[in-house]
Amino acid sequence: MTQSAPSLSLVDTDPAELAVDAIVIGLHSQPDEGGAVLPAAGAESIAAAFDGKLTATLALLGATGAPGEVTKLATLGTVSAPLLVAVGLGDEPSGAAPDPETLRRGTGAAVRALAGSATVALALPLPDNAEAPGVLRAILEGALLGGYRFAGYKTKPQPGRREPVAALQVYVPDAADAAAQAEVERAAIVARAVRQTRDWVNQAPNELRPPQFADAVAAAAQGTGLSVEVLDFEALKAGGYGGIVAVGQGSEAPPRLVKLSYTPEGVTDPKRVALVGKGITFDTGGISIKPAAGMWEMKSDMAGAAAVGAVLLAVAALKPNVAVTGYLAIAENMPSGTAYRPGDVITMFNGKRVEVLNTDAEGRMVLADAIARACADGTDYLFETSTLTGGQVVSLGKKISGVMGDADTCERVRAAGTAVGEPAWPMPLPDDVRKGMESDVADICQTNASMDRAGHMLQGGVFLREFVADGVAWAHLDIAGPSFHTGEATGYWTKGGTGVPVRTLLALVDDIAANG
Repeated sequence: MTQSAPSLSLVDTDPAELAVDAIVIGLHSQPDEGGAVLPAAGAESIAAAFDGKLTATLALLGATGAPGEVTKLATLGTVSAPLLVAVGLGDEPSGAAPDPETLRRGTGAAVRALAGSATVALALPLPDNAEAPGVLRAILEGALLGGYRFAGYKTKPQPGRREPVAALQVYVPDAADAAAQAEVERAAIVARAVRQTRDWVNQAPNELRPPQFADAVAAAAQGTGLSVEVLDFEALKAGGYGGIVAVGQGSEAPPRLVKLSYTPEGVTDPKRVALVGKGITFDTGGISIKPAAGMWEMKSDMAGAAAVGAVLLAVAALKPNVAVTGYLAIAENMPSGTAYRPGDVITMFNGKRVEVLNTDAEGRMVLADAIARACADGTDYLFETSTLTGGQVVSLGKKISGVMGDADTCERVRAAGTAVGEPAWPMPLPDDVRKGMESDVADICQTNASMDRAGHMLQGGVFLREFVADGVAWAHLDIAGPSFHTGEATGYWTKGGTGVPVRTLLALVDDIAANG
């Protein structure tokens, strides 16, 4: 199903002289100048080639410089590229550098709008200071992600469907600069991980059931240097993974637990990072079945595991000096004669006993086992990500993830997410929510004992906290909304899987590698 990403290279040829199909420049709005627009840095030679008429012409075409706005203009030989694309970057920044996320989104929108072009050059603003690497990274990521398209399952060519851009050139002052070249290499690795996550999330659920998903992850890890462990249904039962077994036993496609491990070479006693992802390949709700409307979106209920698997692939290529292990808890939640039931008491991997009240709260069951296993294996940091609750969407919408855990780790997640354009907001884990989950017959109820959905997102975090070992810095990232985009493409997000929070997790690995 995967479509290859465009090739990516740096050039330092005058943008006006680049022999490409289209060239992209930035455009700033000037609200204090009666709606005038201003070419962004990087477009100087192109603006000069138009003999002072570029901004007036773009304004006549309706360009305002609003963030993400795309305006196309035939150059008629004024510059080497036959097509000029101006992408809005908002007001001119007061400092040296434009906002990286605005650039990331604008670049993604421009590259997507140029589908059908073989080669596209980007002449966008790059400050000549310490902020330049972050800005370049944003441009590169936006370019590689904005043109993503899931290959899909159509049997006939679609009229008017144009192929994504095949080759991207990014104008920089010095194309041979080692730091800039390193950013290209990193962007290619990171974008490949995000695109892989999107591919897995977008795949039809009948083609990516638990055994197939586990096999796909294991196959992708071959030759990367990662060690791979896959526990099948019998091994899960024998190992005491009661939560994964309970959720998966209702499906004829049995569950799996996949462990991917990266160990840095030549590093004595490295910091250890565990990443845990929810991999429910389809969620009907089980016996507590969901409403039919919108249920098809539950093919994305494995987005957390997809992100964790793809992050480990990227880690293997980036080779940070920390040990990173990924745990993908994979199951299909189906109603059947063998499905687990409300009222069941399940013994989890760490020995805790859980009273099940709602089989649609299955994600926390599989995650609890994976978290307990990660802690048993030993780790310093644990980051878990999952499409856990509809309460996340109610509370924070579809673009901001909820993060829960210890305060310091939550702040690290928030900062990492902000830096890469994947915002997350810390949420509390109140004592009264835990009190509401007391069970008469077991150690804890899986949800609020009165079935009250108030604070539903927080209930998930409180439950998962029970399975984190003492002394482990941890955070739970609820990505129910941000992991899957149902609207039209925007910025570097396309319809379907978004790849959130791959870049946040990689930023956290970088942070721990640098700062411990």
